[in-house]
Amino acid sequence: MRILVTGATGNVGRMVVDELLARGADDVRALTVDPERAALPPGVEVVRGSFRRPATVAAALASVDVVYLAPDPATVFEVCRMAAEAGVRRIVDMAGAKGDHWQAVEDGVEASGVPFTHLEPGEFMANATIWAPQIRAGDEVRDAFPGAINAPIAQEDIAAVAAEVLLGDGHEGRSYELTGPQALSRPEKVAALAEGLGRDLTYVELTGEAAVAQFELAMGEYGRWYLDGLAQLTAHPQRAVSTVADLLGRPATAYVKWARHHADLFG
Repeated sequence: MRILVTGATGNVGRMVVDELLARGADDVRALTVDPERAALPPGVEVVRGSFRRPATVAAALASVDVVYLAPDPATVFEVCRMAAEAGVRRIVDMAGAKGDHWQAVEDGVEASGVPFTHLEPGEFMANATIWAPQIRAGDEVRDAFPGAINAPIAQEDIAAVAAEVLLGDGHEGRSYELTGPQALSRPEKVAALAEGLGRDLTYVELTGEAAVAQFELAMGEYGRWYLDGLAQLTAHPQRAVSTVADLLGRPATAYVKWARHHADLFG
């Protein structure tokens, strides 16, 4: 079975490649913009291409059985149509919660008529790196909406689920909501980071324009958008679900464990 991994040098796609190889997959093709710089493992067939230029994807789809589809709403309909024409038998896409910004990914996959599995992760634990400059500079984390609660997921767990679904049977037509093992408030995340990093960190709440200024400093034009999302999570907290554990037969990665493993990001 030949598996094409798109976005193969992205923050999740590269992990999907590694997971597939670790599970014994021996016919993995990777789509990347720059094969020379990709430094993908030996045994992976690397093909140059980009979703931003759909015509470059055709060669990568040739003789492919299953595709891991990284999210790109702008070209998803065209790329999935090309996958159907190439004879792809299944698409496993990474999207997001139904009805949000990434809904177009699922719509494009389903419109192609190719059997599918949707992976719907929530916020990545790696989003905690918006606090990294503050943690490097001192012991306070200035933030907003302390009552915003969600269950962030480690990207490694998304990749492991993707590999499980790509290689396994019985997943066609399914949508898998993916979360971490525990729903946490913003101060609870900072406390988990403190434990994982072996630091004493204090959560400081910001409101109004002070919050906007802090998030625009950390995220630029996306700062207000992120704050709007935190407001929604305050009103509608996200619960943790057991999908990762159900599919992998092991617990999803805890926030403290993720922080310990990625301490260099806050270094």
